Amino acid sequence: MTIAIFGGGCFWGVEAAFRSIEGVQGTTVGFCGGSTSHPSYSDVCSGRTGHAEVVRIDYDPDEISYDALLDIFWNCHDPSQKNRQGPDIGPQYRSVIFCKDQDQRKAAEASRARLQASGRHGEIATSIEMASAFWVADTTHQQYFEKHGIAAGRRSF
Repeated sequence: MTIAIFGGGCFWGVEAAFRSIEGVQGTTVGFCGGSTSHPSYSDVCSGRTGHAEVVRIDYDPDEISYDALLDIFWNCHDPSQKNRQGPDIGPQYRSVIFCKDQDQRKAAEASRARLQASGRHGEIATSIEMASAFWVADTTHQQYFEKHGIAAGRRSF
């Protein structure tokens, strides 16, 4: 089992994009990339902590590759938007890949370069960073779409 951490706007929708993927053992929404320990949702929404809303994906690399997860990530949000996704505006909604090691970083950089070269989105705003502490969001935010009967349609940008 290993992990991937992605931020692509509101974590509810990003989580929903990965929940039913074969090889994904579980998802947890939370915050990464900031300077505050144990931030609350309201702290992060203030835009002052530096955290992004993210989903941590626990997956079996024998069933699904990191590259396949990256493909899903690119297709579940608009990677050309900086510090926003649609109506959600602020640095907490930035497009970001947090890497657990250099292998993930190399794969993420190669994947971003392929997407950039495709011209599909214009300039890609997604940052690639080494993972810092991951802080779990409150239970009200976990599996939000499922809890509220919201269909998790796969968007393709």
